Amino acid sequence: MLLIGLTGSIATGKSTVSSILTAPPYSLPIIDADVLARKVVEPGTPGYAAIVKYFGPTTPELLVPASDSMPEHGSNGKGRPLNRPALGRRVFGDSEERKKERGVLNSIIHPAVRKEIYTSLLWCYLKGHWAVVLDVPLLFESGFDLMSGVVVTVAVRDPEVQMRRLMDRDAHLTREDAQNRVLSQTDVRLKARRCEARGKGRGVVVWNDGSREQLKAQIEKAIAEIKAGSPSWWSWLCLLVPPLGIASGAWTYWHNVAINRRWKELELREKAKL
Repeated sequence: MLLIGLTGSIATGKSTVSSILTAPPYSLPIIDADVLARKVVEPGTPGYAAIVKYFGPTTPELLVPASDSMPEHGSNGKGRPLNRPALGRRVFGDSEERKKERGVLNSIIHPAVRKEIYTSLLWCYLKGHWAVVLDVPLLFESGFDLMSGVVVTVAVRDPEVQMRRLMDRDAHLTREDAQNRVLSQTDVRLKARRCEARGKGRGVVVWNDGSREQLKAQIEKAIAEIKAGSPSWWSWLCLLVPPLGIASGAWTYWHNVAINRRWKELELREKAKL
């Protein structure tokens, strides 16, 4: 089974690409890290309890307000849901304090999300899918690129396009809030360069500054290229002969380690020129 790592940055159109890939004619299974990140912090989960314990005393608006439709102890008696805008204001930003708080939040959420991802990958493998899309905003940062046979990065060339889409999508954000969220992630143009550095057939950049139809055309071309390098019969062979599947996965991991090593060396050479 081919693991396609899908990444990008906030408001670059990654979710749009994901929705296109999950629909016909592709009908690929999608493992969405953002969806799982919400699941692992729902009221009653260990993640929810940890966030409330750490952020609750200093974030008065951490939970959605109680109301007629939202009882004091939540609709299921396990607590009111997290107030995501309030939590976002607490952790997004470029200051050292914000970075520290964001690190605490990530240390709560990421291990739980990883567990959900591995479980979902196993099910997709057992069902015989030729490929599965792992939709992770922080694909490179979290190391999931090491497991990916192919990485697809959704990017925009114009930073203003990203800002405008974010503010249109989340009307409650001020421009400063939107900028803080964009700056909290790696610049998407750098992600695109890193993706291309993986080489032909292993890294595909989908530029999404234009229309949805232009985006669909790029996706069609990308999937055709990916299928040529990893046909469905190969996925079935790896499923029917487990040792072959294990060997293929080990080779992919080792090769990606080498790719990342070359990228780090390139980064160091470029910094030395400054």
